[in-house]
Formats: sequence, structure tokens, C-alpha cells
Amino acid sequence: MPLGVVIRRVPGATKWVPFAWKAVAVLPGSGDANWRELRSYEDTVEFHAATRPLELHRADAEAYKHGLSTRVPSIYVVMRQEIASEPPEIVLVTASPYEAQDYTDSGEELVEKVPMPEGLVAWVRDFVDAHYEEEIFVKRRRRNERVDLKDDGIGDARIEQTADVYRAPSSVKSRLVTAAQKGVVEVKQ
Repeated sequence: MPLGVVIRRVPGATKWVPFAWKAVAVLPGSGDANWRELRSYEDTVEFHAATRPLELHRADAEAYKHGLSTRVPSIYVVMRQEIASEPPEIVLVTASPYEAQDYTDSGEELVEKVPMPEGLVAWVRDFVDAHYEEEIFVKRRRRNERVDLKDDGIGDARIEQTADVYRAPSSVKSRLVTAAQKGVVEVKQ
């Protein structure tokens, strides 16, 4: 479904940022637009910035269901802005909060949350009802075999070992006792 994106431009808070751009609405089923001015009031101007397709995929039905279960179901508008004084590029519109989260992770794009109109909520809900399949939780069962009887992964099987691989380095006292038993060192107590 084509979605028109309405962007509001307001004066910036500092002299280094002349304007602040914010997605404020979507227009379901709108035609093409290229930053067409919709309305203006003093220094605030709203534009029909672009029209992007809203694509729904069966694999994302769980994400759409999660998005519809929020207090205010939303569309996420992904924008990329190179220069603060120029309008942002509208990259994508999505109904999936999971996909929107992926775009926020990079930090290169701006993601704005825009409330879904009622008709769009119904359209997405119909899609979810038709395609969502709840994944059945299957609890793993324990196997009753003893895994502590095997010495897998201890040492290298190709190298013959004459000693216990678990043996800790011997202490000084134990070396002295061993040397005393052999008669090499005399132990005084």
C-alpha cells in the first residue's frame, strides 16, 4: 500500500541547526509527492515529503501483531539526513517495530514513530489474522545418561600422556616430601 509521509519543519533551537524535521503523519493510498507544501503557520511548515510503499511480509506477522498490541499502533518512518539544513531523505516506512529497531541500531538513520490511521490499523490487523501462526513452545526433555563418565576433549588424543591432565602443579611442600622419601633431601621438623 502506498503511504504518503507528512514531515513538519520547525525552526531549530540553535544557530547551528536551522531547522528540525519530524514525521507527523502518514497518508494511506496517496499519490506521488516531492516535498509538496501542505500547510504553513508562521515558521512551521508541513510537507507531503514522499510516498513509499508499505510492504507486509508473512515472516514478520509476529512483529506486526506486537506493534498492533501497543497502546497506540504506529508506523515507523525511517529517514536519513546528510545535512541539517536540507530536508531528510525518506528511506522506508514499516509497520514492524522489530525492523525499526534494526535501523536505530546503526545510528545513521532517524526513525520516527507515527500513529497509524484507523483504516490502516484494520488493514494490518486483517493481514495478521490471515498469516500469523503462533509458535508452539516445546519444552526440552532431559536425557538420563551420564555425561561425566567420558573424558571428551581432555588433552590431545594423538599425544601420549604419562600423567593426569587434571593434576595441579605440585606445591613446594609436596616436592620436599617426595625428595625426602627418595633420600635426596634431609627434612627437619
